[in-house]
Amino acid sequence: MPSYRLHYFPESGNSYKLALMLTLCGETFEPVWTDFAGGVTRTPEWRQTVNEMGEIPVLEIDGVKMTQTAPILLKLSEQYGRFGGTTAEEKFELLRWLFWDNHKLTGYMATYRFMRTFTPNGDPQVLKHFRRRLDDFLGIIEQHLSRNAFAIGEKPTIGDISMMAYLHYPSDEHGYDFGESHPAIHAWLGRMAALPGWRSAYDLLPGPRMTHYAT
Repeated sequence: MPSYRLHYFPESGNSYKLALMLTLCGETFEPVWTDFAGGVTRTPEWRQTVNEMGEIPVLEIDGVKMTQTAPILLKLSEQYGRFGGTTAEEKFELLRWLFWDNHKLTGYMATYRFMRTFTPNGDPQVLKHFRRRLDDFLGIIEQHLSRNAFAIGEKPTIGDISMMAYLHYPSDEHGYDFGESHPAIHAWLGRMAALPGWRSAYDLLPGPRMTHYAT
């Protein structure tokens, strides 16, 4: 069986996507905590030796470093035969939601949450802009999940793992009470949390936590 080492920090939803996928597939990984807040990923040495793109997470599979969560999730799904699409239509839908999440939902939520909670003196106008975009994206998912149990139908896929990652963090970090504002999303997060072996990011990813600035 492959051996896995995951370079991460606990607040990274993208790190959580890979940690959760491995866990749900019955695999373990060696955790490699990374001082993202301290700027480690922006150092020339780290970019030369770990990830030239300067991003977290990095998953080492038998010593080979891999980056970008979407293709890694696709690779793991194919390798373990789990959380993927079966028909051509399902595979297309899976890619559609996976790419949409990376470009829209994760991209905006990760930045908004980081600025809101983990950055002192975040610009109110920038936060307002991100919040407005997120309200739109969350509305799209809310409508979709009011008609579907999961992203592409009746079974969970890596599309769900990808989309739920940043939304599952505590409400005081992202500022949404989904039980009140988005009941379909709230119910879907509950279905994901009920999967055998599911664990939250802060349970799966140990290590020092970043300072909270949000009130």
